[in-house]
Amino acid sequence: MRFEKEETALTRCLSNFDASAMGRASFDAVIVGGGLAGIFCALNLPRRMKTAVLCKGSVEDCDSYLAQGGIAASIGSDDRGLHIRDTMTAGCGVNNPQAVRILVEESEQAIRNLAELGVSFDRRPDGRFQRSLEGNHSARRILHVNGDATGKGIMTALIARCAGRDNISLLENTFAVDLVTREGTCSGVIAEKAGRLLCLSSPAVVMATGGIGQLFPVTTNSKVLTGDGIAAASRAGAALDSLEFIQFHPTALYSPVKAERAFLISEAVRGEGALLRNREGDRFMPRYDARLELAPRDIVARAIFDQMAKTSSPCVYLDITGKKRAFLERRFPMIFSECLKRGIDISKDWIPVVPCEHYCMGGIRTDCDGRTSVDRLYAIGECACTGVHGANRLASNSLLEDVVFGARAAAAVAGRAAPPADVRDFRLEGRKAGGLADPEKLRAGLRLLMEEDAGIIRSGRKLGQALAAIEKVQRERIDPADLTTREEYETADMVETARLIVSAAVKNRSSIGCHYIVDS
Repeated sequence: MRFEKEETALTRCLSNFDASAMGRASFDAVIVGGGLAGIFCALNLPRRMKTAVLCKGSVEDCDSYLAQGGIAASIGSDDRGLHIRDTMTAGCGVNNPQAVRILVEESEQAIRNLAELGVSFDRRPDGRFQRSLEGNHSARRILHVNGDATGKGIMTALIARCAGRDNISLLENTFAVDLVTREGTCSGVIAEKAGRLLCLSSPAVVMATGGIGQLFPVTTNSKVLTGDGIAAASRAGAALDSLEFIQFHPTALYSPVKAERAFLISEAVRGEGALLRNREGDRFMPRYDARLELAPRDIVARAIFDQMAKTSSPCVYLDITGKKRAFLERRFPMIFSECLKRGIDISKDWIPVVPCEHYCMGGIRTDCDGRTSVDRLYAIGECACTGVHGANRLASNSLLEDVVFGARAAAAVAGRAAPPADVRDFRLEGRKAGGLADPEKLRAGLRLLMEEDAGIIRSGRKLGQALAAIEKVQRERIDPADLTTREEYETADMVETARLIVSAAVKNRSSIGCHYIVDS
């Protein structure tokens, strides 16, 4: 939901900064995040613009690279109305209609642009795109690359293009600590690389930092996605929106041992006919929704959660044994291979699955060109919120969002005259005490709290208790600390982003979409 009064951070910066004492560099644009949104935005900026793309880890440490299902696209005007309707229905009707219309109407051009950049989409023998079906889609409109390796295929092609552009610098293992702002205008980024602080000045900063998955114990997200961009933008005064809407993907591969990242069983598996069964073997989705296994993700995730509780089971099962082995190996090579490594032959065995954190519909509030409430600060991708997804994202709309709004933000940045940013006299002073004690223990406690109180099913009472607990941690442990390491910066961002999410959930008393509350 959209609120007129936005949350703001309790502190303005993470540490004491003096730009004059740092290594410095100037760029025409700084893009914080090297996933699809950030990379595509960089490639759409003019070659005359000296551009830095900050990657928190390697260029492969992003959710775009991990994406399996595909990219939704309305090829041909006859499908656009249906795609708009499906997106709005999945989002429970609280989507921004303008953003949805732009997403769908510009999807065909987005696919053409990707193809021109070297992305090879899977095609039928007659040369037409091979299209698949996923949850709440009323037509086959999902395009994919190498079966279930769509993200990897797209990112590999685009990263190769970046390597051929001398105006684009990919700065790997570079963490954006804070934004430099003065009088409501953003003029650069304070970054950390190999323990050294850098000041990167720029008249245009684009946040493309992705999701918040590491705030939860089990997530499909990359290990680097800790909500840093949302926290930094909030400290800089940017308005936020819809942070209470956290999507839990219904079908992550169950493991009795919690891994760093859950392996996703793509929604496309259900699109090809897989059935959901409980531990007794009963197909249960007919009891919950007429759309069965292809209902929107929030509905399927709650149904699975309910079945797990009723049968006292740690998981449910996905049954795709009705398909031949050769088809499954060709259509889902990554999934087939990963399951086989774990002793599961999906052509014969049911796949144990559980819901887990997957995507944040909310983020830094933007218009449809990526502009935030802070001058010269832009945001795109999962860390941004145009309102396009409403209360629940439609499957395979995320990669499409990255491309469509990444290109629009690039046009907005390039189309605005930009004087050089000067941050030489920038200073921030705050904390004086010692460092943050035992940040890993703090993270573990935070993740458990988020799972229990801000998960698939919520209660107003527990959300209120969670908010009080997070604020206590922030007040007593984060705010007084002298943060000097990446682990400390990142932990502080996790606490702040968790506070912002839970605060938004407390304020929204309407149970809708992924914000499902059982009391008020």
